[in-house]
Amino acid sequence: MTSMREEHDALGDMALPDALDYGIQTARARDNFPVSGKTIADIPGFVRSIAQIKKAAALANSRIGVLAIETARAIVQAADEVIAAPKAEAFPVDIYHGGGGTSANMNLNEVIGIRANQILTGRKGGDAVHPNTHVNMGQSTNDVIPAAMKITVYGALNDLEQETVAFIDMLAAKEVEFSGVVKLGRTCLQDALPITLGQQFSGYREGLERQITELNRVREMCLSLPLAATAVGTEFGTFPGYKPAVYEELSRITGTAFVPEVNFFDGLQNADVWMSISSVLKGLGLLLNKLAADLRLMSSGPRAGLAEIELPSVQPGSSIMPGKVNPVIPEMVMQVYFRVLGNDAAVSRACEGELDLNVWESLILNAISESICLLVRVLPLFAEKCIRGIRANSERCESNARESLAMSTVVATLFDYQLASKVAHLAAAEGKTVEKVIVDLGIMTEERAKICLDPAVLTAPEKFNALFSQKIG
Repeated sequence: MTSMREEHDALGDMALPDALDYGIQTARARDNFPVSGKTIADIPGFVRSIAQIKKAAALANSRIGVLAIETARAIVQAADEVIAAPKAEAFPVDIYHGGGGTSANMNLNEVIGIRANQILTGRKGGDAVHPNTHVNMGQSTNDVIPAAMKITVYGALNDLEQETVAFIDMLAAKEVEFSGVVKLGRTCLQDALPITLGQQFSGYREGLERQITELNRVREMCLSLPLAATAVGTEFGTFPGYKPAVYEELSRITGTAFVPEVNFFDGLQNADVWMSISSVLKGLGLLLNKLAADLRLMSSGPRAGLAEIELPSVQPGSSIMPGKVNPVIPEMVMQVYFRVLGNDAAVSRACEGELDLNVWESLILNAISESICLLVRVLPLFAEKCIRGIRANSERCESNARESLAMSTVVATLFDYQLASKVAHLAAAEGKTVEKVIVDLGIMTEERAKICLDPAVLTAPEKFNALFSQKIG
């Protein structure tokens, strides 16, 4: 026969199997919000962050003499067990739950309180350690959850930064590798002046390096917490000395110097920090999407497309067309961006809030966390399964550059635009290169035209300035 225990809350009594690690309020939340199948335990680091706060609060309350030492020790031990290895089944609250995160906070309060009771009394039931009175002492859901969100995201952004740096290093290596590959530039998807493939990759690299600065900026925002604000920002429910003590303990536990928000009312009411974070994630995803889309275009073909580069073949591309290979890794990257973009839209709405508390924090955390997780996972896949193995079709690239009508820009630079326009029209009408038309019209000698219309010369100021500074006769 299953051993049961009786629990009580403001709505009444409930019999729970004694094997459960959580209590009555968690059980109600489990039954009320079975909507997504994704629980608070599925958000990497979130349960751990709340447990760190509970541990810090117990130590702080013990230090200032309002929580018995034995009770604090039991809470700390229980919190340490959660921090070390949270059991997913103990945290069944769906991430989509109402109440501004109350169910998530109470889930931790109950799990830690029940375990602390067991440590002190040998049984899970009883009020030796009460989830509200003792575990939640000096706290409110309204300050615990946004504080835990920031602690969680602070760590996650660090992981994202490391993966982004590694990806940038891969791009930098390809930039060097492709420094001598001259190709046609394209604007409005039409032929433009030549560049090197290395220069093109330098643009991808530089854009992502800028995102590192942005990641650092928003990560610093996560260091200011509303912890000790309690319900509405007045700090009511805390005891003298609690606030400095809880921040000292939390910083020691996490190894990170977290500090109180300058204004707790702002910290509870306004969620614009999450819009800033989501915007940076969107910006990073946007640049990855641009790179992925460009790789698809440049590798298109391979016989009837641009075919400037060749992407690594990682799997067959068709169930009906033998030999077809698709750019599946870039296509995966682009889908990740679409999801990040959708998450950003959700965060924007959820950050609107009202009055003295933003109650949509569960959605905000879920969206931000998912975007970070997707980016953290996609970056090394993109690097190893695509970027590392890209090969340049140097001959195709150079041929496209030489045959482009955009080479008539050389004539416009050395002579005038009208003459250049005439050259371009003749080249198009007669199916000739600009170089051939220039020679045929006697504008330049064959030797001079070959030098001046070398696509490589046009890719670097030091090359074309030295050449074009000479008087052309």
